[in-house]
Amino acid sequence: MTKADLLETWGNHLGNARRRSPHTLRAYLATAARLIDRTGAEDWNTLARLEAAELRLHLADRREQGIGNASAARELSALKSFLAFAREQMGVAHAAPPRLRGPRLKKGLPRPVAPDEAVNLAATVEEDAREPWIGARDRAVLLLLYGAGLRIAEALSIEGSALPLGETLMVTGKGGKQRMVPLLPIVRDGVADYIHKCPWPMVAGSSIFRGAKGGALAQGMVQKAVARARISLGLPASATPHALRHSFATHLLGAGADLRSLQELLGHASLGSTQIYTKVDAATLLDVYRNAHPREQG
Repeated sequence: MTKADLLETWGNHLGNARRRSPHTLRAYLATAARLIDRTGAEDWNTLARLEAAELRLHLADRREQGIGNASAARELSALKSFLAFAREQMGVAHAAPPRLRGPRLKKGLPRPVAPDEAVNLAATVEEDAREPWIGARDRAVLLLLYGAGLRIAEALSIEGSALPLGETLMVTGKGGKQRMVPLLPIVRDGVADYIHKCPWPMVAGSSIFRGAKGGALAQGMVQKAVARARISLGLPASATPHALRHSFATHLLGAGADLRSLQELLGHASLGSTQIYTKVDAATLLDVYRNAHPREQG
């Protein structure tokens, strides 16, 4: 088996079974190719037997080439996914993967997910649900977080009296503070699809989002669904429901939104809480530069 054969099989799996975006597919294939070149692996068995020490050496080389902590963490995640696939190919998927701790990332800055990752996350949560209406429900919640910037508690507090959703929604946030947020058609359509499929009636004084037995949906159920989808897609642990709200803010800021408008949309009491996203956007741009600039390539 050649390097090209290994990469073709891995690429087909990522593109078809995992539905990864073209950008993510290129990054994962490049990561796998570098590992194959370093180890000289010619089959899945060799890759499945790699130890943590080999991965440490590989990542140390990459750090010497100039990649930062965030890029190293993503590369480690891609390597673990690739080696997990290798173990599956050899019928040893139950075997423990090499134990390797990723680099420490500075705390304080939100960790947004890329637009394609947000879309893949919502789609995977929907497809993996045990019932179609539950999948539609979880997708609708995630669309409200990423498409409207709601906190998860705010999304789950929407009551039947708000239906049908229009172009704007009055949201009650922290401290009982209310704000008006615009709703994109895809968000309204996602909620409408859930309402159509939900077996429980919509009641004016109760949340529209119901659990499997008809009670109010708990935040933990959405978080668990996202965690399963995150593992399936090979996304970092930072890809949580709340990260979708961070992504909403970061992507709007990158598209030219001013801080005052963003503050209103997010329901922040002070502008200082919103200003953190200027740092997130700068950090994201720097990471893109380090990965894309020719002089930064290894």
